[in-house]
Parts: sequence; structure tokens; C-alpha cells
Amino acid sequence: MHRADCTEPAARSSGLQAAASAVRRGDLVLLPLEHSYAVATDAFSVRGAQLVRQVKGQGPSMPLPILVPGSSTVMGLASSVPQTARDLMTAFWPGLLTLLLVPQPTLAWDQPAGHPVAVRMPLHPVALELLQRTGPLIATAANAVGLEPPATVADAVDQLGEPFAICLDAGTLDADGESSTVVDCTSATPTVLRAGAIDLDLIQQICPQAVGPADR
Repeated sequence: MHRADCTEPAARSSGLQAAASAVRRGDLVLLPLEHSYAVATDAFSVRGAQLVRQVKGQGPSMPLPILVPGSSTVMGLASSVPQTARDLMTAFWPGLLTLLLVPQPTLAWDQPAGHPVAVRMPLHPVALELLQRTGPLIATAANAVGLEPPATVADAVDQLGEPFAICLDAGTLDADGESSTVVDCTSATPTVLRAGAIDLDLIQQICPQAVGPADR
């Protein structure tokens, strides 16, 4: 397992190049997000998705969240992107907002049928740089079942072992930050399913028709 010190410019550049190559092979990389490290791979790699599930102890019926480099990428992942979703992307991306959308039915990837696709554009610069090189990534917190998402590479390795082709080490992350807000945009009324860093009031400033889970 290779570790790239992303606080040092030369190591960061070579580490991102190596991580992009690993992703294209369907290998796993350890990636810093806003508040924890994530295990990531190519969104369209069946092998990569299976490795993520194996490492996380998840079955094939579990949808895997997707990181994107920008809102334009979403148009190729979702069968329709309502104006409300577009408005939320414009207002809060990159950032801690996850949108649920109806996926394109023709996509060749390892996601369970009948589930929405969860998409987000992250804020962490290392994650964004990798996404710009690779396109969409499966990414989920690099924690073992029942444990907190890791704020350091060492903690991630302690929890999951060393399944990663490369670790992009951005130092200790701010583990105390709030999680992403999840908004279901698969129907005419956007619904906040999980409150997080962006509260319902802020969502309603952009989409007045949005409701919280209690109003569903």
C-alpha cells in the first residue's frame, strides 16, 4: 500500500496520478473528504464496487453513493434532473449536500435496481482534483461496522486493513463537522431525508416547496 503525502505539492501531484490509474483499474483508493476518509473507486467498475462492498461488509442490495466533479456529470447519471435539483446544486455544490435522483436505466454499473442514485460534489480539494482526473467515483466512509468514520489514514487502516492501492493522506481531518444533508429529488416535492450541514431553512430558501421528513 502506497501513501502519498498530499500536504506536499510534488507528492500530491504524483499521488493523484497514481490514484487515478488505480481507479481506472477498479482498485481501491483512500480519499480525504470534508470530515473523514473514504474508500473510493471507479463508479462504473463492477470489480471496484464488489471490492468496496467486501471491505465494508455490505451486500449487493446496498446502493453505493457517488461523488461527481460537477453538476454537468449528473446529467449522464440520472434519467432526469428536475429544476429543483439543479437549483440546489448551484446553491450548495461543492459542499455537504447529497441528492437522490432516478438513475439512467442503461448505465452499466453495479448498483441495485429500483433504488435512486445518491450524488454529491465534495468540497475537499484533493477529492475534487482526483474527480477531475477520473470522473464519477463510488465513495463511502472508510469505517468498519459500528465504528466512527476515520479522521486519519492510520485510523482507516486500523479499521479496514490495507485493501487500498494508494492512500491520499491530507493529514487529520475535522471529524467534528456535520454530515451531508440528503435531499430526495425523485418526486415533485424535494424531501430532506437527513438533516446535516445544510438545514431545511436553507434548502427552502432555494426550493420553497421542499419539506422535511416529518411532512412527507
